[in-house]
Amino acid sequence: MIQEETPTLPQRHARPFIGEEIQLTSWEDVLPFYENLKNREITTAAELRQWFLDRSELESYLSENFAWRYIRQTCDTANEELIQALQFFISEIQPKLAVYSNDLDKKATESTFLQELTDQGFDITIRSMLKAIEIFREENVPLQTQLQTEERKYGAIAGAMTVTLDGEEMTLQKAGDRLQSADRAVREEAWRAIMERRYQDHEKLDELMNTLVRLRDQVGRNAGFANYRDYMFAAMGRFDYTPQDCFDFHEAVHEAVVPMLNQMAQARKDTLQVDALRPWDNKVDPQGRLPLKPFASGQELLEKTIRCFTRLDPFLGDCLRIMKSMGHLDLESRKGKAPGGYNYPLDEIGVPFIFMNATSNLRDMVTLLHEGGHAVHSLVTRDLTLNSFKHTPAEVAELASMSMELLTMDYWDEFFDNEEDLRRAKIEHLESIIETLPWVATIDKFQHRMYEHPDHTAEHRSVAWTHIYRQFNDSVTDWTDLEKYRAYLWQRQLHLYEVPFYYIEYGIAQLGAIGVWKNYRENPAQGLQGYLDALKLGYTAPIGKIYEAARVPFDFSKAHITELMNFVRDELEALR
Repeated sequence: MIQEETPTLPQRHARPFIGEEIQLTSWEDVLPFYENLKNREITTAAELRQWFLDRSELESYLSENFAWRYIRQTCDTANEELIQALQFFISEIQPKLAVYSNDLDKKATESTFLQELTDQGFDITIRSMLKAIEIFREENVPLQTQLQTEERKYGAIAGAMTVTLDGEEMTLQKAGDRLQSADRAVREEAWRAIMERRYQDHEKLDELMNTLVRLRDQVGRNAGFANYRDYMFAAMGRFDYTPQDCFDFHEAVHEAVVPMLNQMAQARKDTLQVDALRPWDNKVDPQGRLPLKPFASGQELLEKTIRCFTRLDPFLGDCLRIMKSMGHLDLESRKGKAPGGYNYPLDEIGVPFIFMNATSNLRDMVTLLHEGGHAVHSLVTRDLTLNSFKHTPAEVAELASMSMELLTMDYWDEFFDNEEDLRRAKIEHLESIIETLPWVATIDKFQHRMYEHPDHTAEHRSVAWTHIYRQFNDSVTDWTDLEKYRAYLWQRQLHLYEVPFYYIEYGIAQLGAIGVWKNYRENPAQGLQGYLDALKLGYTAPIGKIYEAARVPFDFSKAHITELMNFVRDELEALR
């Protein structure tokens, strides 16, 4: 038994620039600091470095202030006071921040002392600043504010969705556990209830998406781009790949991975011995075994995950112990919580917050392992010099989380008492990886299509979705008489509403994670060290260099995807 001792809790760094007692009740509380930075005379490289440090301190404070408003509101979507607190920041603070940030970016990039700041990472930060200056348009500031307000509506709509089964009102997440029931009638009842509840709000969600597409398209065009997609590639700092690379990824997944989906679906159909494989048959154990229950409560999930992390490396376990001691976790599903899960960085304290909707299934276990990887990333970068050094692009952030899912696999016996359940859990997770890449391609291709055709109606969108979904889904599952539900499957994907174009990263990072795991299987010490070396860089190097530090290629070609899928296939065969 591992002795668990609470490690020393991190302390927030001092605030020599903005002061220890600052409270954000209005823009005027931070305006003097922005004016100071904007008007400060800089006569030496040392003064420029201090200017960067002071700006980072101010931005870290504001970033964490916003984070807590967002976290609290997603934990209780019906609380009007929390809604207003978040809305205050979005409407009163962020528009002014956008203007001042542009002014400060210009001041920094025009300094004659800039070339003297040669520390690793400054070149990456300056590159991002120059791109931000290039695409900034003041007329987009109110549009961005309006967008953030509209985007928050998705969580409120989805968070209010419940169904009643056997007289019990429950969240859709909890109802989803019934899709693993060996009783096919129970599965079908739950699936239809969930889909019908989502369908009840499909027009409301269509209207919301119409509004978002219209506003986003205007933002892109205001900035001089042909469409919002091209704008977002610039805004997200995608210096390392292009839309064409995404299209190549889609095609590679279609050719290299979808055939594996078909094989898995056919094997499931044969094992279940059903005339037609229906959507409610895709989560159940085909051999009729009871659903895996790796934990019974959020507390048990956390304790087992801590032990799992500790066995991989004691430092990793300490990361979660720190979060537990600080109350930086909200794990269990309940009515009124926003859907999904996230790890939210807290830039001042450097200890993030994990939010999720756990019930008791394997997917929930993997979610905490995933978010725990993000948390480790936050903690290993908390002492980097600038705030901007800590905020990695998603292709790197998701490498941290998806790799952790696989690196911990050797220690999943913490969750499963018998060898059969453990073997089964590993098989299910590896199969889910094969399913992940086509789903990522589906969502990403749909986003490209949606913003290339911003004038499309809701009906056009549904037709396009159905066509793309068929391209990347298995051809075995029978959707007869269920087409109206299939046409709106995309509405369950939070990213489309709240963080547009944040999804291809999951595919890129999944490939990287398989590479990290492959390295770990071949040499555990070197594989784990490469993973941590990559994380510790934060965003002080280009994406390719960070992947190189992890000892994996930044490559999503068909040849590379095929090589990695063959490795996953071999691992699966060894477990069967």
